Amino acid sequence: MTSPTAPAHTATSPETPLDVGDDERRARAALTRIAEPGDEAVGRWLRRYGPVATLAMLTGQDELPGVSDRRAAGYRVRRARVRPEADLGVIRELGGRFVCPGDEEWPTQLDDLGDQRPIGLWVRGRPSLRMWALRSVALVGARACGAYGSHVAATLAADLAEAGWTVVSGAAYGIDAAAHRGALAAGGATAAVLACGVDVPYPAGHAELLRRVTQQGLVIAELAPGDHPTRSRFVLRNRVIAALTRGTLVVQAQLRSGSLVTARWARQLGRVVMGVPGPVTSALSAGVHELLRGEAQLVTDAPEVIELVGAIGEDLAPPRHGPVLPRDLLGPAAAAVLEALPGRRRTATAEQIARDAGIGLDETTGRLHELHALGFVERDGPNWRLTPPQPRRPSGDGGDNTRIR
Repeated sequence: MTSPTAPAHTATSPETPLDVGDDERRARAALTRIAEPGDEAVGRWLRRYGPVATLAMLTGQDELPGVSDRRAAGYRVRRARVRPEADLGVIRELGGRFVCPGDEEWPTQLDDLGDQRPIGLWVRGRPSLRMWALRSVALVGARACGAYGSHVAATLAADLAEAGWTVVSGAAYGIDAAAHRGALAAGGATAAVLACGVDVPYPAGHAELLRRVTQQGLVIAELAPGDHPTRSRFVLRNRVIAALTRGTLVVQAQLRSGSLVTARWARQLGRVVMGVPGPVTSALSAGVHELLRGEAQLVTDAPEVIELVGAIGEDLAPPRHGPVLPRDLLGPAAAAVLEALPGRRRTATAEQIARDAGIGLDETTGRLHELHALGFVERDGPNWRLTPPQPRRPSGDGGDNTRIR
């Protein structure tokens, strides 16, 4: 189901003709079995020759331009795995689709990756990937997060989702899971970018979470159905998260956290990089603090995030103020007189107060009477002193006026 708070855009159904032809779609689907995500050599060939010719090169016997024999051999080993018709059939059976550059649903911000742009994206979920990505924020962080990080991530995700923003993450344990769950709990939009096939529940403990994301949001992958993750694929997946969204927010990360890779990609792509500060004594915050010492922006809540990634001049966070105290409402002269009174229950004459305040005696006398009427000062014979603080009452009692010590 699509939440009323989520962007109300649905994808084109698999039966509807799209802009990319069948031959190109089949060729790109086949190439996701041959090339690893972000393969710049294949990206160059796609740009120069197109997907059909690139597939013919990789499945033929001719020498491949610009790559080593070892790499060419790797391509040719993998071409035995090519099965585009079967893979496209699997994604249709899952209720999903294979989205290619040139399709109406393709998010054109992914083109910023240049030759490392995805060959195509396998997508499950009803919403339009392009429309949801227009107002999206990546929320990433440590797998082994603490209670603080989990709470902050879930709260931020829920508030962003309620404000109509799509929360994008990687479905990993820790901060990623908290982000998805926060958005889901708010009935909002969330998208999971995987380092495996969209039909592979990874990690296995998140099978139910991924099912819920598929029902309410989007599950996205570069790898063909059935493919499993590797360490390098997790790192490469992060570039897609960064490119797809308008900004990347890191909540808890150690100095070697993979979420910092996402932040670096976001910075290189000209996206907004944000971090939530944590305890200086926690190693889980060291990576975020290092980001904040550089080009990252410090944020503490959803309005501050939206101000940074939203439309200029339209999504401003409300100004922050501390509590307004009664003395904050005093005029400059009255405030100066109040500041000139001695503390610790000592008294002073009007002349002494006028001297210390740097204000004339008549003005000082008038302000003292004003402060007396407002309850700030009181008379002590010919002198003046600050009104002692009123004793507090214990909560829940019916009138005991004893001071709480």
